[in-house]
Amino acid sequence: MMIPTEDASARKRVIEEKLKQEQETLAFIRENLEKSDQLTKGMVSILSSFESRLMQLENSIIPVHKQTENLQRLQENVDKTLSCMDHVISYYHVAKDTDKIIREGPTGRLDEYLACIAKIQKAVEYFQDNNPDSPELNLVKARFEKGKESLETEFRGLLTRYSKPVPPILILDAIGVDDELEVQEEVTLEHLPEAVLQDIIIISGWLVEYGRNQDFMNVYFQIRSSQLDRSIKGLKEHFRKSSASSGILYSPAVQTKRKDTPTKKAPKRPVYIPGTIRKAQNLLKQYSQHGLDGKKGGANLTPLEGKDDVLDIEIDSYIHCISAFVKLAQSEYVLLAEIIPEHHQKKTFDSLIQEALDNLMLEGDNIVSAARRAILRHDYSAVLTIFPILRHLKQTKPDFDTTLQGTAASTKNKLPTLITSMETIGAKALEEFADSIKNDPDKEYNMPKDGTVHELTSNAILFLQQLLDFQETAGAMLASQVLGDTYNIPLDPRETSSSASSYSSEFSRRLLSTYICKVLGNLQLNLLSKSKVYEDQALSAIFLHNNYNYILKSLEKSELIQLVAVTNKKVESSYRELIQQQIQVYQHSWYKVTEHITDRNMPTFQPGTKLKDKERQVIKDKFKGFNDGLEELCKIQKGWAIPDKEQRDFIRQAQKRVVSEAYRAFLHRYANISFTKNPEKYHKYRAENVEDMIERLFDTSA
Repeated sequence: MMIPTEDASARKRVIEEKLKQEQETLAFIRENLEKSDQLTKGMVSILSSFESRLMQLENSIIPVHKQTENLQRLQENVDKTLSCMDHVISYYHVAKDTDKIIREGPTGRLDEYLACIAKIQKAVEYFQDNNPDSPELNLVKARFEKGKESLETEFRGLLTRYSKPVPPILILDAIGVDDELEVQEEVTLEHLPEAVLQDIIIISGWLVEYGRNQDFMNVYFQIRSSQLDRSIKGLKEHFRKSSASSGILYSPAVQTKRKDTPTKKAPKRPVYIPGTIRKAQNLLKQYSQHGLDGKKGGANLTPLEGKDDVLDIEIDSYIHCISAFVKLAQSEYVLLAEIIPEHHQKKTFDSLIQEALDNLMLEGDNIVSAARRAILRHDYSAVLTIFPILRHLKQTKPDFDTTLQGTAASTKNKLPTLITSMETIGAKALEEFADSIKNDPDKEYNMPKDGTVHELTSNAILFLQQLLDFQETAGAMLASQVLGDTYNIPLDPRETSSSASSYSSEFSRRLLSTYICKVLGNLQLNLLSKSKVYEDQALSAIFLHNNYNYILKSLEKSELIQLVAVTNKKVESSYRELIQQQIQVYQHSWYKVTEHITDRNMPTFQPGTKLKDKERQVIKDKFKGFNDGLEELCKIQKGWAIPDKEQRDFIRQAQKRVVSEAYRAFLHRYANISFTKNPEKYHKYRAENVEDMIERLFDTSA
């Protein structure tokens, strides 16, 4: 196929134009390459010249640099030498520079003072290491010792100036005696102002770390021990003064540091109420003095006053002081832990509390000794003062043990030893009291003339009633002496352990119940023996009746009946049976009156017939025998007493019914019989008169 000529020419022209353009481009590139080669050669020439010049400069500068470096090193050595010289020279001036501050002491500028001490200490170390034989060493050593003595003096001074006894009101708030508050707020005892405390802590830390001296710990416990003891003594004095002036033993503190958030209601602390035992004695003795219905007819006892009120204050004070000691000791340990090194805290605390603890234990020993003397005097009621104290000591013992944890064994054992002494003397008192009830002598002059309640009975019941408030304490006393064998109570392994304090409350309650039954049994035997002193069997019966009735009513009016019923379910019915037996014995005394008007030995006759002289005399004798017997018995028995109105009315009514019925039948039988010309001589009393006479029996006021 043939390509047209025009097309071929056109394509040729296009190719030629492209070729021309490519040739022009190639020529441009070659031209530029030549220029680049020229520039490169010029740059290489410049660099070569620069390198040559640098080498020349280096050869000139390096020697100068080395010389300068040597000069700088020499300058630094000179500066260091001058600095060391200044530092060394400063040690020679320390004594002079710190003389004024050391002489003036650390008061008011503790930080500055400690800084001076630090300078002196460094000087001492320098001279010891570099010039131990220099006089300057002795000088700075003396200055250091002087500074340390001033710090020790400041430590003592701060403690002495700011350690004050805790106010009694604040102590009472702290131990929480205000049970009327539904929410008890915790009271924080602040022994030292915060700023003073921080200074003391800093001084203590310095003395431990740098002072190498533990004497300040002795100073600390001596000062704080004195304040602890003074705080407790101040509380005792508060009780005495408050009781003497107004009888108010406690008033809430006005200004105390309390936590903002109230704590949960604390359990009421078993605080002894002053006068508890003595008030009970007074009331019960008045009760026995006036009888069960308020009429006279009891043992002639007077309420205890004066000295016993003082004793109540002492008991109450001692109980509060025990609680105060625990609270204050706990607070002292918190304070001590901030000041004394940890490994010395227990020993220092042990020494700190000794004086106050020893005084409390001595006071407790005195109470035990007083109780022991009371036992020798057979004054067993005085021993009851031990009960509230012992109960409180045992309740406080867990807190005591926690507080004294870590102290010496001799310190820990002081409270248990006191508790054991009180339990021993208490158990001895209980046993000797039971024996005294059994062995009380039958003294005729000591017997009530009117057959009323004997003093022994009222005292025994009073003693037992006072045990009610201290059942656990009394039961533990008996258990501590292992009296189970004495009372033949089997010891259940579940109820006992190796120590007496581990006796269960149930076992202690049964033991106390058995003890009360023993006292009541001894009392019954003694009363039976005493009743034989009376020549009149009827008066003996009235005496036993009154005493048995008094015992029963006293048991019923208190919780004693429930306590006795633990081991004797029939105690109530037993006493009612005894009372009824004595009523029957008394009623038998009227037989010599009523026997004259019975049908026995009565003459037989027909109504309207004339009586023989012998028959008339028999009737006269019966009237006379009845009248004389009635008058004699009423005269005698009017002076007897039955304090219980219910029993008195019952016996009167029963006797009126028996005598009145027999007398009415007797009068009816001889109403229409003429046996004398002077009937009024024999028929002296109507049935109503007889009843009135019996109604006036046992009425000493008539």
